[in-house]
Amino acid sequence: MDKLRSMEIFVTVVEEGNFTEAAARLAISAVMVGKYVGQLENALGTRLLVRNTRRQSLTDAGRVFYEEARRVLEQVHVAETSIERLRATPAGTLRVSAPTTFGACVIAPLTAVFLNEWPQVRVELELSNRRVDLVEEGFDLAIRIGDVCPDDVVAKPLCLYRMVICAAPSYLARYGTPVTPDDLRDHRCLTHMVWNAHNEWKLPGDGGEIRWQRDPVLRCNDGQGLRMAAIAGAGLLLQPEILVRGELHSGKLVPVLQRFLPVPRPIHLLWRQDSRPLPKLTHYIDHLRFHITEWVND
Repeated sequence: MDKLRSMEIFVTVVEEGNFTEAAARLAISAVMVGKYVGQLENALGTRLLVRNTRRQSLTDAGRVFYEEARRVLEQVHVAETSIERLRATPAGTLRVSAPTTFGACVIAPLTAVFLNEWPQVRVELELSNRRVDLVEEGFDLAIRIGDVCPDDVVAKPLCLYRMVICAAPSYLARYGTPVTPDDLRDHRCLTHMVWNAHNEWKLPGDGGEIRWQRDPVLRCNDGQGLRMAAIAGAGLLLQPEILVRGELHSGKLVPVLQRFLPVPRPIHLLWRQDSRPLPKLTHYIDHLRFHITEWVND
């Protein structure tokens, strides 16, 4: 029996709350999780978990073993990390969190170039708009849009996140080209489901913020879906510029209301404070900051 692996799986089961979630985190089957826990209990000669169809709980022995096993695994991680720091060449796995659209359009292709340059590195890129906890969730790097409060992390600016309002030429030929936000009352809107309850477009104007409150003809939870609908002539689209950059260059989509676009928001790189960060992280950060201008015009 691989005791260290069994300890890792048992600790994961306790932290995730059940075999299924632990299996998903470890990328193995729930049956295999159960086998490891069973082998561990047999080797120790005692029950560590009490389970029924609805929940699980630790025995007294399980609580003691969990705390000690967690400390052992932390020491193993410290030992492995100390060796990795000695490597001059980036190697190992990087866990990165990035916003969905920006991550897919910019971070993923930049990461592909990085992996070609450093073949000993592996990257786990999670695309999600949620704000991950770097420490608790074990991420090496987070990319966030908007202002940040770096209390216990390092934060470095990467670029600006610009929005654009655009539509297909066929749509503009049918409904006309809006010149001011007041013209929007005569237009059809495509909007994202994550926006506020009234699906408002909030645009800066000479007299303050302008809100377009008309009901959208299409709401979608995916920016790519909205992009395709706009190309097909369904309505006006307000989305990140990077999402539709190709269509703007080709003329499949045409920008409008460029004087009334939302103020660009900053994008930051965030990582845990470390006096000796690993080469895989420092090289990746340098790579993103050096090549970002090729993808986003500041």
